[in-house]
Amino acid sequence: MSVRLLKKVLKGHEQRNQQCVAEEEEDGERRLNGDESDSPQSGSRSSKNPFDLLNEDDEEDNIDEVEDSEVVGEILAEKQEVPPLKNTSKAFDNKSRKKKKKKSKGGSLNSLNTDKSEKPLDAALETLSLDVSLSKRQSSPAKAKSEDVAVCDNLIKQTGPSILEADPKHLNAENELKRIFGSKVVKSFEKSNQSSGHRQIRGGRRGSHHIRKTILVSPSDHWPRWDGSMSMEFVESKDGYNYFRYIYSSSYSEAQRAFEAAQAIHDLNGVASVLMFHPYHLDSLLTMADYFKFVGEHQMSADSIAKCLYALECAWHSMFTPFQGNCRLKYSHDANRPLFKALFIHMKNMDRRGCHRSALEVCKLLLSLDSDDPMGAMFCIDYFALRAGEYVWLERFSEEYKSDNSLWLFPNFAYSLAVCRFYLERENSSDDACLDTTKATSADLMNQALMLHPAVLKKLVNKVPLKDQAWTNILKNSLFHSDQTGVASLDHLINIYVERNYLIWRLPDLQRLLRNGAQLVIESLQQNKSDAKDWACVREEAFSSGKNEYAHLLVQDFSDTVPTLPPDNLQNFMVDPRAGLQIADEAANPLDADHIPLPRDITDGNPLAVLIESMLPWVNYGDAGDVAAIDGNQHGHDQEDEGD
Repeated sequence: MSVRLLKKVLKGHEQRNQQCVAEEEEDGERRLNGDESDSPQSGSRSSKNPFDLLNEDDEEDNIDEVEDSEVVGEILAEKQEVPPLKNTSKAFDNKSRKKKKKKSKGGSLNSLNTDKSEKPLDAALETLSLDVSLSKRQSSPAKAKSEDVAVCDNLIKQTGPSILEADPKHLNAENELKRIFGSKVVKSFEKSNQSSGHRQIRGGRRGSHHIRKTILVSPSDHWPRWDGSMSMEFVESKDGYNYFRYIYSSSYSEAQRAFEAAQAIHDLNGVASVLMFHPYHLDSLLTMADYFKFVGEHQMSADSIAKCLYALECAWHSMFTPFQGNCRLKYSHDANRPLFKALFIHMKNMDRRGCHRSALEVCKLLLSLDSDDPMGAMFCIDYFALRAGEYVWLERFSEEYKSDNSLWLFPNFAYSLAVCRFYLERENSSDDACLDTTKATSADLMNQALMLHPAVLKKLVNKVPLKDQAWTNILKNSLFHSDQTGVASLDHLINIYVERNYLIWRLPDLQRLLRNGAQLVIESLQQNKSDAKDWACVREEAFSSGKNEYAHLLVQDFSDTVPTLPPDNLQNFMVDPRAGLQIADEAANPLDADHIPLPRDITDGNPLAVLIESMLPWVNYGDAGDVAAIDGNQHGHDQEDEGD
């Protein structure tokens, strides 16, 4: 079919459409005089989509280039299905496109359609305006709902970004290792680990499942598929925070009961059996991580913690956004406690690897989940900030974080803020930047810290250690002579600070700052001795409780030293160290020599589980002599029974 014939056919089709439009206008005038609401066409007009006009422009451009008869038949069929109103709008579009098409097609057809469509054009515009207004009225309920949701979101986010907002890109220790050592070194190390891992799993089924990517840890390809045995539910929204908690499936509850039974009898083989059938059982993974740490297998311990965090993150709720600092998980719920324990151990593992920035971000996350700070993240966050070089953030945190007491009253912040100001002053002096004169200098902050917590100085001198003769003279002063304050809570916090932060005081610059501050304090006390009493009153008011409010925080949890050998009573490593009464009783009352435990049967036992269990000192598999002795004792008892 030629283009001329195509235009002729379209012209006839447009004329028929114009007649239909004219008839509809007459019907519209009659309806205006009568009852307009009863018109059956009013509903159809109001339901037209104005964006269909744009689609018809594209269709018209395509028609001009078609010469196949079958394609023309399909186009005509589509045109007959389109309501007359759209053809009217098409004529209006043809008028606006007259100059563009005049050279290729001529303007006779377009001009004819334009002359005949002036009156329908007004009706089309009126219809479009009615459609817009009606669509606004119809969408008002949905818009109101969306506005309500937006208001709720604004109420939650009106406090602005949280100071504890964690950066996900810094949570991954691999990124920090690449910045420290270079990507080539890290990739070569990963390849060596992957090759050794493949050798370990050789002969088994290769990973045919997809490993879900997470933020907290980078899962390995040989890890088993997450079994979905736990999930998270939304509890409530309160004071601009969303509260959640973990829930566990029935299969996980059965695994938990099996673990508790194995823990009650200190059976590590039972714990290994639980992990064989439930590879992501949290308490079993935490127990194995502790055991591997005691025997010196730190990489296996870190892998157990990583699996624990992987399972916990896979169970997160869709609304759970912990990195923004607006979500809460109460430690009082037992189901939430594995996350706190795993994050705390993971934070220490990052610190041992030298990834201090990653440890800082994990510490932020840990502190933001529960404002009660059950794990004591408040007393190590300053250390990670100093090691990571986040001096500006540490000052902001001390000013913006809301706590019952001012943060500078705690011994760790009193000394860390002085160190932080010292490094900021040095950076500003090297950059020739203007220093904020409204803030106290590092020397003033150090003097305040020494006056408020003088007992820290003697502990630091012994722990670092500082062997210069000047320190001996300083410790002779009555203010620094004692390392005890007489307040249980404060003494405990000082022990935690010294154990956690003593490494940074090995730098000569900081030793000079500390020594100069102590000498200035001694000189000021010689002029005015009442200052010491005033600072003692401040200290007693800040820590007025007679009992140790931080007894749940163990000093050894904040230490860098890790025991490479099992402790004397390794049997109790599966028990929570905070429940020390039972451990003390068992240590004070060992088993009698007459009651020799029976050798365990290893028939059909798992070789790996038996190997791990054989390392435990309280497990007795027996030998030929032991078995003969036990058989002899049993035979003797049998003879006595027969004699009776």
